[in-house]
Amino acid sequence: MAPNNPIYQEAFSKYKDKIIDGRLISGKIESGLYGRVLGLKKKGIIPSVSVILVEGDKASSIYVRNKELSAQRCDILSQKYSYPATVTERELLNKIDELNNDTLVHGILVQVPLPAHISEKNIMNAISPLKDVDGFHPLNAGKIFTGDSPFYPCTPYGIIKMLEFYDITVKGKNCAIIGQSNIVGKPLSIMLMNRLATVMSLNIFTENIKGFTRKADILISAAGKPGLVDGSFIKKGCVVIDVGISRVGGKIRGDADFEGIIDKVSKITPVPGGVGPVTVSILMENTIKAAELLK
Repeated sequence: MAPNNPIYQEAFSKYKDKIIDGRLISGKIESGLYGRVLGLKKKGIIPSVSVILVEGDKASSIYVRNKELSAQRCDILSQKYSYPATVTERELLNKIDELNNDTLVHGILVQVPLPAHISEKNIMNAISPLKDVDGFHPLNAGKIFTGDSPFYPCTPYGIIKMLEFYDITVKGKNCAIIGQSNIVGKPLSIMLMNRLATVMSLNIFTENIKGFTRKADILISAAGKPGLVDGSFIKKGCVVIDVGISRVGGKIRGDADFEGIIDKVSKITPVPGGVGPVTVSILMENTIKAAELLK
């Protein structure tokens, strides 16, 4: 289904063969989870994910709502714990400890970003590795190197799934990633290398960044800078995965100048309707896996 946005509705119609449809992939992933949920319920296990949200960031509230809707579709129990921006780190740690010890809770997710007075590192480290459905705990993150992490971070793994769904091979390909965050850039780099891609990891201090991106067969942008990737960044036939999401003039925009590069790319993810829906469905998949591991 095309996102409810005139620009992308036109693109889905006119450039159907170029669009990587995240909503289609998400639907396929979710439908594949039904049998696993049913199997768990036959054993008296109801897959459950608890989400901790510190209010104040509008985008975070939207993400959490999308996760709740996905959980409903997958018949997963989703519980949200909302806190004001004044919440203390100790209060969050206490809640995480409570959830860690609750045998009916299989997955724990703390929505980031958190207020400046709270250490995201301390919060993420406090989540049990067996309930770390976001894949951010050091033990799970470290296992990404060997390719046997129980829970891969949702956005990077979602990107891998999207490429596989459209039969876009990464083996032997030049892959450029703009952004080196712990959430997307770093884990995705390793996951692509594990699949024998040649990876170029780029950041704000990279000199002559276009000299790297123009060599890329696959370009992933997670910079959070709307319109950054224009036609001068890519070569003809490049695959563009747009992770960025920003609000500009009341509209959601990605890192890529979608309208400006659509004729040049071979495949591209729209924003919205691209990476986001798949990220959420991977969270549901991780939650079910956590329930299977803890049964």
